[in-house]
Amino acid sequence: MKKTISVQTGGKLYLAGEYAVLTPGKTALIKNIPLYMTAQVSQATHLQLKSDMFDYAATMTADKGYALIQESVRTFAAFLDKKVEDLVPFELSISGKLEKNGKKLGIGSSGSVTVLTIKALATFFEITLSKDQLFKLASYTLLKMGDNGSMGDIACITYDDLIAYTSFDRDAISALLLEKSLTTLLDMDWGYEIVTLNPRLTADFLVGWTAQPALSSQMIKNLKNHISVSFLEETQKQVLYAKAALTKGDKDILKASLETVSDLLASLSPAIYTDKLLALKEASQDLDAIAKSSGAGGGDCGIALSFNPEDTATLKERWEKSGIEILYQESW
Repeated sequence: MKKTISVQTGGKLYLAGEYAVLTPGKTALIKNIPLYMTAQVSQATHLQLKSDMFDYAATMTADKGYALIQESVRTFAAFLDKKVEDLVPFELSISGKLEKNGKKLGIGSSGSVTVLTIKALATFFEITLSKDQLFKLASYTLLKMGDNGSMGDIACITYDDLIAYTSFDRDAISALLLEKSLTTLLDMDWGYEIVTLNPRLTADFLVGWTAQPALSSQMIKNLKNHISVSFLEETQKQVLYAKAALTKGDKDILKASLETVSDLLASLSPAIYTDKLLALKEASQDLDAIAKSSGAGGGDCGIALSFNPEDTATLKERWEKSGIEILYQESW
């Protein structure tokens, strides 16, 4: 066993399919964002958990702040068919909180923490996990805690790539948590699909941060009942158009499908597009670019794809004038 190990996980943002992907069998396009959290695990005399989110350390005694990390540790122990107290004692330290000036960035910190904790412990205990196993273990952890998300963030963070994620029936799997062993659950087909995508077009991908934090779980709770059959069908159609356009390099179809997805989100609730997210989206008008909100909306981040350098520069200027911070940029 290694004395000290260090691993990282990144963040994620939705390109398309947010909200619809909460319904089993629907697809979302999700992009990995290489802003990383780091976990370090060392041998210790007793189990200790540390995070730069808090100014104190914890053990496995119930603690609201560390509940997600503690549950992830329990999941890993269960995967080894052990109790936590039977594990070799370790100190787990997590750093790189995905926030700025005390405000969260909205690129997936809870998902990152879960994947990161399990990945770090597997590395420390020299256990090889497939991406599929890591995804299921992290999803299992969040389902046990009553998380209401689609697990798309977990899929993207686990694969650390641009993916098309088709969601599984979380209610059905949650019901099985009480009936089946973890080993049995891991061996089952949950009914999801994760496909990595290789974009075949030249573009700048940009992330704009509004500095208006939003609570995704609350937004989902508030808007879940607004999701209609027509919203789901039209969103799924446009997501599949966008997926095909990305892989075939069809810029016009990609722009049109993302624009339609954005309009569908706006029609779902006015709460999704805050003033700054609206400014972020409208900044792409009259440019060879497309911009939209990402994820639950109500704040946090938006994304853009720009198809020539001059328009990228103009878009960035417009964002900056609107008080939108460019969090990340990459070229495809």
